Amino acid sequence: MCALENRRYPISEVSEMLDIPLHVLRQWEARFPQLKPKRDQANRRYYQPTDIEILRRIKQLLHDDKMTTQGASKRLTAEMRGEGAPQTNSEAQELIDTIDTEARKMLDILDNYDHD
Repeated sequence: MCALENRRYPISEVSEMLDIPLHVLRQWEARFPQLKPKRDQANRRYYQPTDIEILRRIKQLLHDDKMTTQGASKRLTAEMRGEGAPQTNSEAQELIDTIDTEARKMLDILDNYDHD
């Protein structure tokens, strides 16, 4: 494990790094059970790189994808469990084949639509 993986970031540094206000980080900690920053003996929050990645994803889901907090939490839980993602190469190939088949069907429909 490298030193950066063990690095801990105080909440003020994370706030500046991700351009997220301190009070929002505290709210997200209360609303997203996936987010669990460590605390020192003085009860100050310290975020690890994995926490920062979770925060980036939460920000994307809420701000870019316009999801609700509840929806974002459910999506994040599913992503962290690996749900919906192919687990093996054969599952990935099956998904690719399905997408390819559906895309070809759509192209056929569009071709027929253009000729009408």
